[in-house]
Amino acid sequence: MSEFEPSAVPPARSIEEIVTSLPHRPGVYRMLDARGELLYVGKALDLRKRVSSYFQKFDALAPRVRLMVGQIADIETTVTRSESEALLLENNLIKALAPRYNILYRDDKSYPYLVITGHRFPRLGFHRGALDKANRYFGPFPHASAVRESIQLLQKVFHLRTCEDTVFSNRSRPCLLHQIRRCTAPCVGLVTDAEYADDVRNAALFLEGRQDEVLEDLGTRMHAAAETQQYERAAMWRDRVRSLKAIRERQYVSSAKAMDADVVVAVSANGTIAVNLVMIRGGMHRGDRTYFPQNAREDDETDALEAFLEQHYLDRPAPPLVIVNHLFDTDALAALLLEHGGVKVQITGNPSGERRRWLQMAEQNAQLAISQRLATQANQELRLAALQRALGLTDNMQRIECFDISHTMGEATVASCVVYDAGAMQNAEYRRYNISGITPGDDYAAMRQALERRYRKAVEGEARLPDLVLIDGGRGQVSAVIPVMQDLGLAHVPLVGVAKGEQRKAGLEQLIVAETGEIVRLRADDPGLHLIQQIRDEAHRFAITGHRGRRGRARTTSSLEGIAGIGAKRRQRLLARFGGLKGVVAASAEELAQVEGISADLAQRIYRELH
Repeated sequence: MSEFEPSAVPPARSIEEIVTSLPHRPGVYRMLDARGELLYVGKALDLRKRVSSYFQKFDALAPRVRLMVGQIADIETTVTRSESEALLLENNLIKALAPRYNILYRDDKSYPYLVITGHRFPRLGFHRGALDKANRYFGPFPHASAVRESIQLLQKVFHLRTCEDTVFSNRSRPCLLHQIRRCTAPCVGLVTDAEYADDVRNAALFLEGRQDEVLEDLGTRMHAAAETQQYERAAMWRDRVRSLKAIRERQYVSSAKAMDADVVVAVSANGTIAVNLVMIRGGMHRGDRTYFPQNAREDDETDALEAFLEQHYLDRPAPPLVIVNHLFDTDALAALLLEHGGVKVQITGNPSGERRRWLQMAEQNAQLAISQRLATQANQELRLAALQRALGLTDNMQRIECFDISHTMGEATVASCVVYDAGAMQNAEYRRYNISGITPGDDYAAMRQALERRYRKAVEGEARLPDLVLIDGGRGQVSAVIPVMQDLGLAHVPLVGVAKGEQRKAGLEQLIVAETGEIVRLRADDPGLHLIQQIRDEAHRFAITGHRGRRGRARTTSSLEGIAGIGAKRRQRLLARFGGLKGVVAASAEELAQVEGISADLAQRIYRELH
């Protein structure tokens, strides 16, 4: 990281004085309002020229920019040594501070890869995270489902294993994947090292876009088997050739050259901007993904595109070619990508031939995503309005939080809180609470503890307050949590219980309004009820997932801890050797005795205890 030179601009001076004192040097500027809150972060090749442009020809500015400029009370700057250095600092500040007027993209997890491991019999698998030089990685892919679909397709053609190494090393007979012709069962020696290596090589060639070479090799094997009258093997190779050709026909983006490229387009319609990213690797379509930036207006297509490229590629590897549908100055970005990734990236906005078709396809994807999003928003707004009318709530109700409890006979009690806001479920704001210190099975006490822990932070200013709280339960649960809300000073927040109706059928739910004790029943086709069902079901799913995880961890530990002679080290060795508790349970006494530190007598004792 370079050394920056922060400027010392006294905030007491006027904006005009601040602007005229700025240097003609590259750097980053930060716009602040009268309360000192950050409005906007920007970069500049010439700080004085760029910042002064906001205050010249005010009427020619975009409406969003005019609104921001009207709130500027102070400007802070940081001088850098180059424009690319300014770009890097700007990107870091935007992600860390999320300014109100910067176009923001959700910072997702790292993109997934398809991996072929460096094992003697390599495994085909899904990978996300740091890359290991011992393995071969293909991608990245835009989302996990694209990787899993590719794995399934490759299994049909090349029959590579997908099991973990711990499972592979402990197999004594072929698994179901071999029986359905998805694996050649190298775990039990049903394929030679050379034959399996050929399948791995062809899979890698296919992922690199060299499909013709793979088809030629498979065809040669097929004809060789037929000439030696090995007709079953010839039929097997024929089926693989057919499967591979079918896969290639499904690749609606394919190139005569095995090239890597990304197509990034920004499209707007009806006040909404969408940025669509299409990934092409080895000349084949790997999938696409659409992003909807925050703080972007319909007239910000170029700005939205520029913000995406900067925020996206500075943390991830870029392909050698990026195709865009709006031109802007990309010199600083290209220089920084070369410096960071060691790859010269060409960003072009005027493609021709097949690249033009890729661009048009991406624009169509973005338009379709906008249409679907607007349709979903309209439906959610209809549902929210119907719920407001049914419960007599104000029109500005937007944020709904719902709680549920999950346990098994009082074991591993977990409470969930899910959040619905801005017309969608807000997964990043979900929370789980491990409930303790109560009588096992006491749902009322569990619910009280969950709400107290959740809204204690809201009262202290560490979390937002909801416009409506939903409780998955009837009068008992509602009555139990009313004192909690009163003690926290939140009696004014609407509280509603969602009780399952007769025979626990969907559509027969009863809504218990805490303030009046009134029971509200909505028609099965009421949009407001559909919204409640959506939120309640999500809270239920989230609670069950958390409970099962907590219960599984507890049972895994306790099952082995209860056996005399099994300490932490031996337990860890057993779980590592057999890939988890299920593997330990499935193992014979002889297999258990092969683990370091496990004698024959102890293996027999473990086997008896687990069975």
